[in-house]
Amino acid sequence: MVKPYFSPPKPRVFAHRGLADPLDLDENTIEAFAAALEHGATHLESDTQATRDGHAVMFHDADLRRVAGVDATVSELTLSEIREIRLSKGGRIPTLVDTLSHFPAAFFNLDIKTKAAIEPTIDAIEKTQAHTRVLVSSFSNPTRKAALRKFTQPVATSASASVAIAAWVSHKWLLGIGFNRIVDGVDALQVPTNLGFIRFADKAFIDRIRSQQKEIHFWTINEINEMQELLQLGADGIVTDRVDLFKAG
Repeated sequence: MVKPYFSPPKPRVFAHRGLADPLDLDENTIEAFAAALEHGATHLESDTQATRDGHAVMFHDADLRRVAGVDATVSELTLSEIREIRLSKGGRIPTLVDTLSHFPAAFFNLDIKTKAAIEPTIDAIEKTQAHTRVLVSSFSNPTRKAALRKFTQPVATSASASVAIAAWVSHKWLLGIGFNRIVDGVDALQVPTNLGFIRFADKAFIDRIRSQQKEIHFWTINEINEMQELLQLGADGIVTDRVDLFKAG
């Protein structure tokens, strides 16, 4: 059965941290997410970090130097302190609860960045009852699995890096032996086109993924020609910084 998260028509257009640079907005802010939806995003991609006092906030980096010029990590600061920070273009860092509440119909792709962010991320999703409109994953497979075990209702999930690599190895070198077992329990693979010598953007690999009723989404694609080529190969979705270009193309 298809999960509600995958109910919008394809292709899926994931706004990577919202739509920021072309509009002079700060990434991972309410304003950037709103702009992404206005420019045609079907899903919003972001990351969760945990504050010192256990709140999930929408933030990618471990520290605030790049986006705010502040020499501190998210985990060192309380939510109250985080709320006082102005990002480089004037925006503020939102909590996951604030964001899910502000966009009650939007679909979110959430990458849990640390173990400390597991419980706050779960708490926010449970509080807002957003289970059917979130996909929860992590680069770390143990972190991803730990989170999934704690939800009171099922949520969509995508493969962590180790699972995606194992799937490719099975496909490329083992004639697909064990492939269905490897991807069991995930709804999608979200991968770059290449990872070292691994070529994920391969039609045969994409076809094998889709034969298991899984989706495959490629990140982070900002050239319209490459977006179109990947969709022609069979990609179900594109993660991009430029949803405005995707729709324009």
